[in-house]
Amino acid sequence: MFNDTSSLRSHLATRRSGKARDMVAPGPDAAQLRDIIALALRTPDHGKLAPWRIVTVADDQREAFATLLKTAWVKENPGAAGLDLSALDQFAHQAPTLLVLLSTPVPGAKIPVWEQQMSAGAVGMNLLHAAHAHGFVGSWLTGWAAYSPDVAAAFGASEGDSVVGYFFLGTAGAPLSERPRPEYDEVVRAWEI
Repeated sequence: MFNDTSSLRSHLATRRSGKARDMVAPGPDAAQLRDIIALALRTPDHGKLAPWRIVTVADDQREAFATLLKTAWVKENPGAAGLDLSALDQFAHQAPTLLVLLSTPVPGAKIPVWEQQMSAGAVGMNLLHAAHAHGFVGSWLTGWAAYSPDVAAAFGASEGDSVVGYFFLGTAGAPLSERPRPEYDEVVRAWEI
């Protein structure tokens, strides 16, 4: 992928999240998606616990995902039945490729849950980097759908598990804009005794 240090630096400097609703085809094909996921799994994992799972949501499953979202929303928000839930439809159908990343800490492990959850977050960042390395744009979204117990359970979450996020991958349908980034001196300081 990277022939030299400058290529890696360029990759890191140019990776941006795209808006999932603006992503268009093509998305990764089966081989590319498998490689993107395989690269993402090369993440720090203290104790070699693999405390995460990735669920792929195929195109022909997007309508079922939309139905799941709407059913869970109405259950959690009494009175929502009959309201316009088109935003949930839009969420479920955006971008060519959808992955769901779960944090699945191993109960009773000597590795603290926090470290296991951080490992799952590292998988998420690696998914975005691997997608970018393959020429795709990615978006890591959470929101209500990431915190709904019924939605999480539908993706196989057990007690103590959680949805880290929804990863939408595709081709940028519009130029990606740079967002403001923190200034180095605002977030980095030398430790002084």
